[in-house]
Amino acid sequence: MIGFAAGGPVDVVARIMAQALSEHLGQQFVVENRAGSGGNIATEAAINSTPDGYTLLFSGANNAISASLYKKLPFDFIRDTVPVAVFTQVPNLLVVSNAMPVKTVQELIDYCKANPGKISFASSGNGTTVHMSAELFKAMTKCDMVHVPYRGSALAFPDVISDKVQLIFDNLPTAMALARSGSVRALGVTSPQRWPSAPDIPAIAETVPGYEASVFYGMSAPKGTPQEIVDILNKAVNEVLADPKVIERFATIGGVPKPMTPADYGKLIADETAKWRKVVEFAGVSVE
Repeated sequence: MIGFAAGGPVDVVARIMAQALSEHLGQQFVVENRAGSGGNIATEAAINSTPDGYTLLFSGANNAISASLYKKLPFDFIRDTVPVAVFTQVPNLLVVSNAMPVKTVQELIDYCKANPGKISFASSGNGTTVHMSAELFKAMTKCDMVHVPYRGSALAFPDVISDKVQLIFDNLPTAMALARSGSVRALGVTSPQRWPSAPDIPAIAETVPGYEASVFYGMSAPKGTPQEIVDILNKAVNEVLADPKVIERFATIGGVPKPMTPADYGKLIADETAKWRKVVEFAGVSVE
């Protein structure tokens, strides 16, 4: 179960893993898209499902962000879920419409300051890293931009390409493909240094020291899922991530496999929740 629209980066990774796990376990994995509320609609549905290992959540940084960004969630993600496995970690990629008269991060900052409130940025929903990467950028550069949330980045890109919305900090897999095709212009990655699969694109931190926003994709289960099931799924995911075919598919979208134990994934979620709480407070944003 994933919380974003079909065709976006979360959906792409989910379908790579669903196909690989189906083949590996001989048991069909079905991707169900329940988009909206920064992934929280799917999260709530997964949490409320029977903890038998048959309904699983595609979890990630959006869950770590929502814990502090949303003021009235009907669940506590860390309390109500069990970490299972990590798929991959990738940065976001800042891309702008080709109509924008900027080719570098510094030119974007200068253009924003010369046109306060006239530039809008798209996101895949409130509380996603796509949203919060832009909020962190705004806070650190003092750029005045308007947020336009969508129910997934796949739905946002037509408006970015047509310049109805000027930019987006999208997850690398789909943003890179559109940048390489010439549909949009890439300005910078959100990782602390340049990303291995895109060494020609600067890190935003080269212009804005200290800027960083990372994305992780993984699998969680409802609280109460038996440890035996969690261990079986974790072992299967980690074996799939070692498959050269899966490694190659991730490489084509800029992803790096990140096998972890359930305990390590739990620590990653806790650490990221604490990190993003500081970003939410620093940026001064919230969602009711």
